Amino acid sequence: MNQPSPAIVAQSSVRRLPRWPLLLLCAAYVLAGFVGRDPLKNTDVATFGTMLELVAGTTSWWDPTLMGQPEPGVLLPFWLGAGALALAPSWVDPAFAARIPFMLLLAAALACTWYGVYYLARAPRAQPVAFAFGGEARPADYARALADGGLLALLACLGLAQLSHETSPALVQLSCAALAFFGLAALPYRQAQALAALAAGLFGLALSGAPTVAGLLGLGGAATSLIERGEDDSPADRRRAALCVLVLTLAAAGTAFALDLWQWRIALPAAQWSSWRSLGRLLLWFTWPVWPLALWTLWRWRSQLLGGRPERHFAIPLWFLLVLLGGTLVAPPSDRALLLGLPAMAALAAFALPTFGRSMGALIDWFTLLFFSSCAITIWVIWISLQTGVPAKPAANVFKLAPGFEPVFSPLAFVLALVATGVWIWLLRWRVGRHPSAIWKSLVLPAGGTALCWFLLMTLGLPTLNYARSYAPLVRLVQAQMQGPQGCVEIHGFTRAQIAAFRFHGGMNLRPATDQPSACPWLLVHSDATSTLRATIGAQPWALVGSVRRPADKDEDMLLFRR
Repeated sequence: MNQPSPAIVAQSSVRRLPRWPLLLLCAAYVLAGFVGRDPLKNTDVATFGTMLELVAGTTSWWDPTLMGQPEPGVLLPFWLGAGALALAPSWVDPAFAARIPFMLLLAAALACTWYGVYYLARAPRAQPVAFAFGGEARPADYARALADGGLLALLACLGLAQLSHETSPALVQLSCAALAFFGLAALPYRQAQALAALAAGLFGLALSGAPTVAGLLGLGGAATSLIERGEDDSPADRRRAALCVLVLTLAAAGTAFALDLWQWRIALPAAQWSSWRSLGRLLLWFTWPVWPLALWTLWRWRSQLLGGRPERHFAIPLWFLLVLLGGTLVAPPSDRALLLGLPAMAALAAFALPTFGRSMGALIDWFTLLFFSSCAITIWVIWISLQTGVPAKPAANVFKLAPGFEPVFSPLAFVLALVATGVWIWLLRWRVGRHPSAIWKSLVLPAGGTALCWFLLMTLGLPTLNYARSYAPLVRLVQAQMQGPQGCVEIHGFTRAQIAAFRFHGGMNLRPATDQPSACPWLLVHSDATSTLRATIGAQPWALVGSVRRPADKDEDMLLFRR
């Protein structure tokens, strides 16, 4: 006997979300954060530095390093950025050229999430209850409405904004996980396209530092294809699909093994309350506002979840989510592991929409209106304070956190921020007006509010962000201390990110410090590495010129020595 569906949806509730507003929202979200900024501290600039090494031919494409420092298990992100750098014209900024493939990857992740939710919602048992006299939502229209809701849910996730706009392995892994998610979701409907997407996703994960995730996702997908309840396909079809998924999974795992990309990063969380509390906070804010909707889905659809053999519209996103939550616990950094689970969590959140009552939708709307409007007003007040000095306290707080920062007025950024704020005000008026109901309406304000705040940060707040999160100010301060020709510079205790930053922003010819005489007139030492400096340089005669601190970081000092 079929388990009942909790979704009661009329055809009038699945009207189409206009394509142009949705595409413009996605375009604004993707472009903001990739255009106009400097390479950011740590992973972003370190990955960019390795791409420059590949283009210069100073490192192997099969074992990329940055001055001999490797990023174990990662190939594909470096290949993509270096390929874009090699193809870009000379007049294009190298930092922007390297981001172009990553912009396309983020767009692909959004598209794969939409199509993945669409095909999951086409499953027979995912459909709403049939009315006695007709009028229930048609399958294709219902699936499209849920897909719109799933995409809006993904855009609304607070944790997606920063990490999805870095030139880093995390974004490549996110896109590949979304490809694999779409491939498994569409397998019963578009087998050739689904297998191609699944292959790209699994091999991409294996080549970008996540072969274990690729193996687990593939094995779970094969098991789901084999044992799921099928109505439109035969057991032989399910066995054939499961075999194809298994072969692709083994091929991806074998490729990672052949290229020596299996790098175990297992680190169990400490048995301390503070560690678990930090993980809990990360889960709460990183996946907000999707996690309450996902829990609501699990509760309302519990009869299907507990009904024996798995339903594919829940088995696939749940398996993805469980694997990646496990990675969050045991494979730091936790936020980058959790990022890969956002498409699956957005899919689960989408299935909560057809079960909402009017009061629940109103609660989401009012909370979102107050939260994101307050955030947008705060960003505007800080910007006005920096430009005019009124009110004085916000600007004073910024100058305290980022000493030496000088505000810059950009007419283009100001106009774009005004337009985005005007669109938000129009969206609020539209949402509180009387319109025909649609199940995706509850997620319009969360997605729009997240996009608005991110856009304001990347326009009005971009100069402050570049100053606080870039190494460019530190490089300029070091060059000011040198006061003359730099020549080559020996370094000691530098991370990959610092090496990349001083090469890119300062154009410095860096060399590792040794105890052998050289012609380099300067030595730069990270303050954390002073204890090993004497053992490295031996009796070389170096005189301390001064200490330079990165303006927005109290724990990052550079010691400058002259020969």
